[in-house]
This record gives sequence, structure tokens and C-alpha cells, in this order.
Amino acid sequence: MTGYILRRILATVPVVAFVMLFVFSLLYITPGDPAAILAGDQATQAEIEAIRTDLGLDRSFPVRFLEWSGGVFRGDFGTSIFTQLPVSTMILQRVEPTLSLMIVTMIIAITVAVPLGVLAAWKHGSLLDRAIMLFAVLGFSVPVFVIGYVLAWTLALQLGLLPVQGYTPFAEGPWPWLRSLLLPSFTLATFYIAIIARITRATMLETLQQDYIRTARGKGASDFAVLFIHALRNASVPIVTVIGIGITLVISGAVVIESVFALPGLGRLIVDSILRRDYPVIQAVILLFSFVYVIINLLIDLSYTVIDPRIRY
Repeated sequence: MTGYILRRILATVPVVAFVMLFVFSLLYITPGDPAAILAGDQATQAEIEAIRTDLGLDRSFPVRFLEWSGGVFRGDFGTSIFTQLPVSTMILQRVEPTLSLMIVTMIIAITVAVPLGVLAAWKHGSLLDRAIMLFAVLGFSVPVFVIGYVLAWTLALQLGLLPVQGYTPFAEGPWPWLRSLLLPSFTLATFYIAIIARITRATMLETLQQDYIRTARGKGASDFAVLFIHALRNASVPIVTVIGIGITLVISGAVVIESVFALPGLGRLIVDSILRRDYPVIQAVILLFSFVYVIINLLIDLSYTVIDPRIRY
């Protein structure tokens, strides 16, 4: 098992290196001259050259990449062109809303979707199964921002149950923090509930046809034991996989949701940075999201060894 874990960890090294190279190259593959774009139409050649020097465009690509990589490993992502603040400081100021949104969204999605998928498989072909699958199809098909606007209009504007926009830090209290996240988190979770529920149902339907399930029923096991102890554990590898994919997709969904509900997170930060062409911030946030994606995929691979010991060898 130790050898398997080491192999999986070492396999992420070239992936991380490629991601860093690609993210750094964004500054160079952008159409046009980044320095001229940032300087504006009325800038003089001296001003353009000064910006070029600040961005490091006057030095060779390998030298600049090595300097930037060294700074990344030290936690130094450079300085924002727009605010003149350290990029790491800007990220730390914005990471709590995004992290909170991801955690609450996935808790809602998993606790709702897995039981729904199991229930749909158990009542396969019934009206309940069709209702759950109809909800899954709608959740998968309707754009997230449309769901967000509908929920904001009904739950916030008409009923006044939740705030329309904004974020309350956790330091101001768990309930105000959770209350500010319920609407955006449920909006974002709708899409992932649909995906996880569909995969859970399909996997459970296949598992419930296995011989050991019939043996468990023959021994008098209750429906709960058959579904959640015998069947769900053996069907959990595909479910864990889609949950992991859902976590990574939440990152991209956060960009839209944070804009809809005015959450001051990393999603809003990268949107604002793209509009301002603040390249150091864009590079840092994309790199951070990529690192999270790689780590989550690594944890998913390692979790397989706990779920199914045969994967260790």
C-alpha cells in the first residue's frame, strides 16, 4: 500500500510542473503586447518599456519562469499591477468566502444526492424514481445562474428568509455565516445533486443485481442493511469519483455564483483581474485552483485503497 501511495504522489509531480509552465505562459501567449495593452492607447514608448520591465518581459522566458517558480514555492506570487498589493495578501483576503462556499455546497450535495440515488434505485420504475430523475434532469439542464435568480427572487425577495447578496465572515457567528451561504450554496449544489444522484442510482441498480445482495436478502437482512451496508459500500468507487469531480467543478461554478450573489471570493477576484488585465493575480488564482484540482484527484485515488483493498496492488 505504501508503494502505491508513493507512486500516486510522484505521478503528480510532472502534472504540477506542466500546470506551472502553462499558467506562467499565459502572459506570453496572450494576443498582442501585454505591456502596450496595460499602458493604454495614449502611453508613450517609455511608459510601455517601464511596464515591460515590471512584468519581466525584457528577460528571457526560462530565466523569468525560474524566478517566478521559486517565488511560488516561497508563497510569493508577485505584486498586483492594479492595487500594488502582494498577490498572496489579496488571495488570503478572498479565500474564506470561496472555501466556505465549496464546503457548504458539497455537504448539501452529498447529504441530499446519495440518499436520493439510493432511494431511486430501491424504488426503480416507480413514481418516486421518476420524480427523482425528473429533478435530476432539471438540475442538470437549467443554468446555475437561472436557478440562482429564481431562488433569490422567491426565498429572499418574496419570503425574506435569506439575504439576497453578501457574505458574513465566520468570525461574526456560525449562524450569520451559514445564513449568508445557504442561498448561493443550494443554488450551486443543485447541479451536483443531479449528477451525483444519477450516478448513485445507476451504480446501485447494477450492484443490487449481484448474487451477494440476494444472499443478504435470503438471510433476512433489512432493506436498510442491504442498501446502505452491503450495496452502497460496494458501489462507492464510482460515487466517490463523481463526488471528487463535483468538488473540482464547484471551483468553476464559484466564479458564476460569486458574481450573482456578490460574494467577495476568489471567483470574483479572478473576474475583476481579467477585466483589469492584472496578470500576476490571474496567474496566481488559476495556479491555486489547479493545485486544488490535482490534490483532490490525488485524494480520490488514495481513497480507493480504503474502499476497495484490491486497488492497493
